[in-house]
Amino acid sequence: MAESPSSSAQQARRILADRLTALCRDAGLTGREIAVRCGWHPSKSSRIMNARTPPSPDDIRAWCRACGAEDQTADLLASLRNAEGMWIGWRRMEQAGLKQAQEARLPLFERTRRFRSYSSWFVPGLIQTREYTEAVLRAVQRRRVEVDDVAEAVAARVERQRVLHEGGRRFAFLIEESVLRNAIGGTDVLVGQLSHLLAVGSLPNVSLGVVPMGAERCRMPVEGFWIFDAAQANVELVSGYLTITQPSEVAMYAETFSELAEMAVYGVNARASIMAALDTLR
Repeated sequence: MAESPSSSAQQARRILADRLTALCRDAGLTGREIAVRCGWHPSKSSRIMNARTPPSPDDIRAWCRACGAEDQTADLLASLRNAEGMWIGWRRMEQAGLKQAQEARLPLFERTRRFRSYSSWFVPGLIQTREYTEAVLRAVQRRRVEVDDVAEAVAARVERQRVLHEGGRRFAFLIEESVLRNAIGGTDVLVGQLSHLLAVGSLPNVSLGVVPMGAERCRMPVEGFWIFDAAQANVELVSGYLTITQPSEVAMYAETFSELAEMAVYGVNARASIMAALDTLR
């Protein structure tokens, strides 16, 4: 598992290491004895038990055999997948193409009732036009994905937008004003996207805020992120996709969202910002 800046991922690794350590002790074994039974260098079991090195699936299988606890293998493998899933590099996440990555997020969107999204790079996916989505995903595909399934990925993302109109959900979108002038896909695509934002902003269950550009601001732009209810935050970084479930860490993102929201303009003023960006394009 790649090293992550998230304490959620680190805690998941620590919990897994503690469970393996307890399994060893319950079997009356030391870390050195585990290493001998598994055919490892003694330092390997120590690194695993101290959460310095994450175990592989084969390591967990060998550990359980050595402890005479093979009935615990499936549960521990599930814990490993959970820990690994908190930080996924783009190469791994998108190795089968972009469609699968889009579809994998649908269950999370379907079970969420309150969405908060902040973007400093581009318009959030739930409120993108099809043309804007195609431009964004095509740029992603050209940069880092060998499989070209952009058309299918676009269809999956657009289909996911139905959650905007289902189930009494609430949505709060914050975008930096610079996003309104970032012509991903060209001028015509951006004109259509800005016009769509005017329509989306009028939906009764949607709050659309624009954080103005200016010489002075109390909060600098940060990486784009989503908060799903109060249970989970997801962050898109240059290197990968981060899932945060630690309550204290989710709260940090919620606090950041609130601070940025206080700086944003809404309603008539947000529409004026969008219209000003449109005027520069026409």
